[in-house]
Amino acid sequence: MPTPLLIAPRDLLHLRGVESERVEFKARWSETGPRSPAEQILHSICAFANDLHELNGGYVVVGVDAADGVAQLPPRGLAPSSVEEIQKRIRVLCRTKLEPEYQPRCSPATVDGREVLVIWAPASDNRPHRAARRLDQEGRAGAFWVRLGAETVEARGELERELLALTAKIPFDDRRAPDHDVSEIRASLVREFLRDTGSDLAREADDLEVFRQLGLCRRANSHELPRNVALLFFTEDPGRAFPGARVEVVELPDGPAGDRIDEVTLRGPLPKQIRDCVDHVRRHGLRHIRKTADRPEAATWERYPLAAVEEAVVNAVYHRSYEGTPEPTKVEILPDRLEITSYPGPVPSLRPEDLQPGRRPPPVPARNRRIGEFLKALRLAEQHRTGIPRIYRAMELNGSPPPRFDFDEARTWFRVTLPAAPG
Repeated sequence: MPTPLLIAPRDLLHLRGVESERVEFKARWSETGPRSPAEQILHSICAFANDLHELNGGYVVVGVDAADGVAQLPPRGLAPSSVEEIQKRIRVLCRTKLEPEYQPRCSPATVDGREVLVIWAPASDNRPHRAARRLDQEGRAGAFWVRLGAETVEARGELERELLALTAKIPFDDRRAPDHDVSEIRASLVREFLRDTGSDLAREADDLEVFRQLGLCRRANSHELPRNVALLFFTEDPGRAFPGARVEVVELPDGPAGDRIDEVTLRGPLPKQIRDCVDHVRRHGLRHIRKTADRPEAATWERYPLAAVEEAVVNAVYHRSYEGTPEPTKVEILPDRLEITSYPGPVPSLRPEDLQPGRRPPPVPARNRRIGEFLKALRLAEQHRTGIPRIYRAMELNGSPPPRFDFDEARTWFRVTLPAAPG
């Protein structure tokens, strides 16, 4: 049977397409003794299901040693005869020791000839969850558990209040779309995505089962409803469902006061919009060539470094809202700068000083956890909170002035300005 994993097990072990804080490695399975591996795994499943930072949960890989969060390969492995029994015990513990009950998805895999078990715990629709502090205690009553960096900790005090406030709302991209039908999801786009990410789920013949395993739909009464992320990623024109789901690129070669304006609207699934936008900018003056009389080689330089452009476009598409926001993502190419604007502005807990050089934005909850997960699986987005530092670094390496990040006081828009390289 194909595994329901979004990414290939080997990519998971190498942390390709997934943040380290979303992966935990356990060398073995044991239920004996205090803080046993099974007890720790239960708490991590609970923490991933609670999804404090809106990253859509995470993975526990059993049968792999780790040093400082890095998987040690080849893996230690599990006895093949024990894998099924471990899965049964996980199902029992999640039924009897989690409140409300929550079942992760278990996927046996073979890596370098060794058997491992991947436990995928996506964000829960029924969060917050509690898990028993100890496996030997009676009943389900326990504590809330969350992930802080690469650790699973008990949520107490302010952390618990933050979790309870956050879990009152499911992110928009992960909600069901009651006015749409699952038939709108293009199976060909889903299968292309699975091939691009190397997911074993591509071997599943039943399209609807693929949709379910990927969390693209959810049953409501007697029929399936698509989730919003499915309409954004796997339909020909997401703008039909979400008017702001498009990118407008405007080139003003003579500046804002000039008469020449070249405009193009980019539609299609979100990954296509990103790729088409970056390609359009690249073809319209990203790289410059100058020939000189004193040497045969031509001098080349980038007006805007491609890495910075890619990161800024991805961030704009990823972090904007698609809930009742008709404004498209806007890209303006001017003689002296490139401006990328998305709507609305950043989440309230992000401050202007968090966007300054040398700073890494705080771990604020992501606005779109499913969009981010899919973009990272496609290697279009980097790990959590690294986008801003990457833009600064790319501009510096190109010899460009530093980028500028700004938003209005009411947080109705967010803008990234990439000044053109000198000359």
